[in-house]
Amino acid sequence: MQQQLTDTDRAPPRASMLDAALRIGLVAALAYTTFRIVTPFMGMLLWAAILAVMLYPLHRRLAARLGNRWSALLIGLVGVVVTLVPMIVVVASLAETLKAIVEQMQSHALTLPPPPARLADLPFVGTRLSEAWALAATNAPAALAKYRDALTGPAAWVLSFAKGLVAGEATFVVSCALAAVLVAYGEGAAAFSRRLMERITGSAERGTRLVALTAATIRGVAIGVVGVATIQALLLGIGFFAIGLPAAGLLTLATLLLCVVQVPALLLTLPVIGYVFAVETTGTAALFAVWTLIAGLSDNALKPLMLGRGGGVPMPVILIGVIGGMISEGLIGLFVGPVLLAVGYVLLLEWLRQHPGEGEAAGEGNAPAP
Repeated sequence: MQQQLTDTDRAPPRASMLDAALRIGLVAALAYTTFRIVTPFMGMLLWAAILAVMLYPLHRRLAARLGNRWSALLIGLVGVVVTLVPMIVVVASLAETLKAIVEQMQSHALTLPPPPARLADLPFVGTRLSEAWALAATNAPAALAKYRDALTGPAAWVLSFAKGLVAGEATFVVSCALAAVLVAYGEGAAAFSRRLMERITGSAERGTRLVALTAATIRGVAIGVVGVATIQALLLGIGFFAIGLPAAGLLTLATLLLCVVQVPALLLTLPVIGYVFAVETTGTAALFAVWTLIAGLSDNALKPLMLGRGGGVPMPVILIGVIGGMISEGLIGLFVGPVLLAVGYVLLLEWLRQHPGEGEAAGEGNAPAP
């Protein structure tokens, strides 16, 4: 009889189960609603957080001289200017190039050179490509009328890409401003991150170590990979714009993509150098070639100076992050994707290195005595 009463007392009443289910439902509804609200700003907020982690050491040094608020304000203003000016130049160049192509097509002034003789020798598609190229070179209106349906998709993609660049420019500016706010409250954000990881892992020591590892990975990839690629693309873009290339903005973006993926920029710049030698004087082309070669090889000097080569993250992880980020988030995903995927990769390796029962043992060691 006593055993039966004990079992009955241990059984949870229905009211308690209903209360628990109601709490779980309310928490799930709140989490879902919050996620729906934050989703449109997810890329911008993530990039702002990455910038804040990357710039926080600089903020601490400046805050010792200028104060916390003035240091954050200076970082925000410089970040907005540094981000806004190059993006305006690149976007304006792309818009001008697209406008010139459209105007030439409308006025029938767009001309193409005849197709190379070897193009027709390509298997399967060589003959069709040669015929389409020859028709476009001799009669552009007829080629447009014949291949209108095939060109509709690429034209729509180009228009969407141009709109995405404008939206990405505004996102970068807002992210820099938000990063300045986050670095001003860096101590509180770091303490919140440690408490969150401690709650997840059940160990204060392990939570602190994971926060430090995450911050180091973000700085390593954001500065050692994305930062170096941005500087290198800007140096090459200066040469493209200075020499007056017709598609300087598009070439700068293509260079940035190759540099983030850690593909040598010379694969793109060598054909450009050949084109410049064909259309410019020898002295001008030689000067452009020297600048382009120095800028294309500058990553060998920048990477050791800027926190190594990305914290030991393999290039396939960076590549998948770049492609997936661009597909999901557009231009800003080019920067956010590799950083987030690198953080996930490093945390996964850290979890795999953990011995079975280590987390539970650490949690039991930190648990209060009964």
